[in-house]
Amino acid sequence: MSNEKLFHILVVEDDRSHLKTLKTIITSWGYKTTEVDDGTKAVQHVRERPYDLILMDIRMAEMSGIEALKQIKEYNPAIPILIMTAYSSVDSAVEALKAGAYDYLTKPLDFDVLKLTLERALEHTSLKVENRDLKDKLSADYDLKNIVGKSKAMKDLVDMLAMIAPSEATALITGESGTGKELIAKSIHHNSSRKNHPLVVVNCAALTETLLESELFGHEKGAFTGADKRREGRFMQANKGTIFLDEIGETSAMMQAKLLRVIQEREIQRVGGDETLNVDVRILAATNKNLGEEVAKERFREDLYYRLNVVTLDVPPLRERQDDIPLLAQHFLEKYAKKNRKRVKVFSPLAMDMLLKYEWPGNVRELENTVERAVILLTGDNITEKELASNITEPYSKVSDWVERPKPVAANRPLEDIEKEAILATLEATGGNKSETARRLKINRKTLHNKLKEYGVD
Repeated sequence: MSNEKLFHILVVEDDRSHLKTLKTIITSWGYKTTEVDDGTKAVQHVRERPYDLILMDIRMAEMSGIEALKQIKEYNPAIPILIMTAYSSVDSAVEALKAGAYDYLTKPLDFDVLKLTLERALEHTSLKVENRDLKDKLSADYDLKNIVGKSKAMKDLVDMLAMIAPSEATALITGESGTGKELIAKSIHHNSSRKNHPLVVVNCAALTETLLESELFGHEKGAFTGADKRREGRFMQANKGTIFLDEIGETSAMMQAKLLRVIQEREIQRVGGDETLNVDVRILAATNKNLGEEVAKERFREDLYYRLNVVTLDVPPLRERQDDIPLLAQHFLEKYAKKNRKRVKVFSPLAMDMLLKYEWPGNVRELENTVERAVILLTGDNITEKELASNITEPYSKVSDWVERPKPVAANRPLEDIEKEAILATLEATGGNKSETARRLKINRKTLHNKLKEYGVD
């Protein structure tokens, strides 16, 4: 990075020997430094003058790095802060990222990594890419409009996205198939300092072990039958940018070991080659498996799991965010109406009610496919139940066949009869959706199940 301006860095470290070493190294790179040995002094210094960057230890006697970080961010949130922490204190690093740290470095420091991180953070600041509002930073293609939802689960996810996107943290994106994990990965990349460099997506489940190794790391000419020339792998293609490893839970033990080495050393070797190549990539991974359980069953490496799991973004299934279904359905309706040159603008009330009562095992992907199909089949002005697939409409239409219509509730009748009628009436009103029925009646699903069994309703 061209360093025409003399950037001023505040170094906060209570180990005097390490502090002296950091001063010597950082000033040799052309930066000006001020050194203090405690978080309290760091806060005081920031109030006295604006620093371009702060490099701060997390464990200090009088005031911890986390507390100092919070106070500094309250006073001047624009200053990028790099946190130094021991490898064993990953939880503290995550806490620092949530509190607003730009990135964290593990001790003992790799000074090449430190230099690269300083350059990136300072470039980020000098170009005024940092912004207090995530919406102002999101690119046109990956604005919040593409992360549709008003449910608490989605709001919490977007809040977490706002915190980690500008950082360099490795992130593990979890969730069932079809929930939109790749959209989350793309949003992270396009709102990071690496957004002008490649985002490379690799589906680990789609390739055999041999092909995946060649795909990720590349190969030398003659490395195997058919390798008639050298090929660069996806890691080199993603250099300076981001690589997204989708379905990482499907990788073999051997591939997990090689991925661990890449994350730790930021080095790769082409298949059939001896040369070690340095790569500068941010790694994002996704899985629909519970990797914690996979580790317990010894099907996934524990050390790789903890390397990937610095920050976890859990994308909730659609059945747990019913409030988002109308928004998503309308979003996809507008998208595919425009694509197919249709004038359709709305769903009929019955069609929307059916969408709300369906369980969506395929999640957002299934909803999108359902709406696209409906738009294509549409001959009228609005989408009705006629354009919806039978698996969505049949459970709804059959509810009256297996639920006896209750008589109006009246006084002077047994409480058990009134309870039964209330449950069956609510079940019918929800189209047979047991989760929604239990929610409306303010009982749990087990209680509802027992009651229905008692009434002879399956």
